[in-house]
Amino acid sequence: MATLALVVAGTGATAAATPKAPRAGAVAPAVVGPVPGTVPGDPTAPDAADTYPWLSAPGLAEAGYVEQEFFLSGRADAYGPTGTRLAEDVPYTTRVVVRRPTDPARFEGTVLTEWQNVSGGYDLDALWAPDQITRAGQVWVGVSAQRVGVDQLRSWSPARYGGLDVTGGGRFTADELSYDVYAQAARALRQRAGALLGPLRAKTILGIGASQSAGRMTVYYDHVLPQTDPVFDGYGFIVGTAPARKGDEPIFHVLSETDVRTPVRRPDDDRYRRWEVAGAAHSGRFGQAYREPLLTRDLGAAPEFACDRPAFSEVPLHHVIAAAYDHLERWVERGVLPPSAPGLRFAADGTKARDAHGIAAGGVRLSQVAVPTALNTGDNTGETFCVLFGTHVPFTAAHLERLYRTHTGYVARVVDADVLAVRHGHLLPADARANLRDAASSEVGRG
Repeated sequence: MATLALVVAGTGATAAATPKAPRAGAVAPAVVGPVPGTVPGDPTAPDAADTYPWLSAPGLAEAGYVEQEFFLSGRADAYGPTGTRLAEDVPYTTRVVVRRPTDPARFEGTVLTEWQNVSGGYDLDALWAPDQITRAGQVWVGVSAQRVGVDQLRSWSPARYGGLDVTGGGRFTADELSYDVYAQAARALRQRAGALLGPLRAKTILGIGASQSAGRMTVYYDHVLPQTDPVFDGYGFIVGTAPARKGDEPIFHVLSETDVRTPVRRPDDDRYRRWEVAGAAHSGRFGQAYREPLLTRDLGAAPEFACDRPAFSEVPLHHVIAAAYDHLERWVERGVLPPSAPGLRFAADGTKARDAHGIAAGGVRLSQVAVPTALNTGDNTGETFCVLFGTHVPFTAAHLERLYRTHTGYVARVVDADVLAVRHGHLLPADARANLRDAASSEVGRG
């Protein structure tokens, strides 16, 4: 299993890339697809048409969405970690997965283009949040840019993915092509005559990536993008690093409590926003619950972890990410600066400050931490990825009774907390309503 390096952005200088002339003649890759086979079947079938996309999403038809997979082939440039161009026009073939509204009238114009995360040894749809994305009418596109993910695809279904290669036939095995492969996927999305979006035409294309992928995107933005033509309108760097360079394209940086290790931060400016979410984990309950049945389907079993404390924070980080996308759209399209947010607070000893419940102080505060029914944190220890999962420890019935004398009073406090989060721009009204429904259906305060 790949090791995940967590680095908090904005705390160090970056090396400048060797200046080179932009490659204005770069072209979009050739598009093949949609690839046959969309209904989960046998990934080992000898005919690609009898297979299906890795981690194919359920429930899309009910949401008015369709999932399609495409192969992209082209020639990419290879770059080192400080932006040195190592080679030009190296052939590659990769895949992208597109989830889009079936009715063009539902498309609101924004494409979320995710650099898929490979820390687990396979492509992960880390930022696919179906309720929020389908509700907004956005398109989500997953790009397989890295060797680890592509190699696993080739092994999982040779018939479907055997022709993929992002190493130039083994010449570049350290993901030197990944930056240009990712950028070329965005070029393909901009082609009016291309097949990736079907009848839809993108208005705003955002580059998004989580954790390790955010780190790769940081290298791209800081070192590769200055040498090439821009292809994304804005960027979302989620639970990972973010660029130190101030560029033309705006950056939204969203961190869970797990990812904030120091009070030293890059300050907000007219091209950068940073939000830190109290109680949220780098990889919390929402993502685990969504992916577990899909990994069981596609791998035979989902990974299990023995952490030192009860795992998986239930603070909905994806609600804050959805609000960040909403602001990023307006920032790109109309120049409307997003609201700032207070950072998590640190104590004199350098640890994160906490309230009487043990919940982190400061930061973006949703009702799950402002009106708590459990201890949710971004911290944990134990094997492999446990450090990323945070903790969730429900309060005892006696403790809940002391906190909330009546059910009505509890629900009213949830409403007040989320109304404040909506007013601050850190939460969308639809997700506040979902929190209200959960609170109203709970037993908290009923005695």
